Amino acid sequence: MKTIYLGLGSNVGDREANIHGAVDALSAGGVFVKRLSPIYETEPQGLAAQGWFLNAVAEAETELFPLQLLGRIHAVERKLKRRRTVVNGPRTIDIDLLLYGDSVIATPKLRVPHPRYRDRRFVLAPLADLAPALRDPETRQTVATMLARLRGQTVVQA
Repeated sequence: MKTIYLGLGSNVGDREANIHGAVDALSAGGVFVKRLSPIYETEPQGLAAQGWFLNAVAEAETELFPLQLLGRIHAVERKLKRRRTVVNGPRTIDIDLLLYGDSVIATPKLRVPHPRYRDRRFVLAPLADLAPALRDPETRQTVATMLARLRGQTVVQA
């Protein structure tokens, strides 16, 4: 079993229900969610002209290989009516594979650690609630250290 961390976000519909629905759907598909961080309300990044997000991080275990896991994630997003029409646009659910054990993966379909998680307060704040001493497999910095160096990006525990 690999310990994994997943970022979850929603800014369309019942945002909290979307996050919990994603956790339930993942758990039914070979991803055993152990803990869910507190939920944060966060300002959108990239495309500012949209509703604020609710974000959380799930700590889970899985026997799925990374690309199998990515397929499961995409299936859950489709089940929850995710539509990829605008880059960084509104979505019912967004699930990002942040970390897969200590693995570093670079394929055309998947990069782990997630290439932008170190610069996103909406990921690092809930991840720090779960595992502040967790080290990035590439930089070896702790989650708490990466979070402390970020500036801006409003996040408020919901």
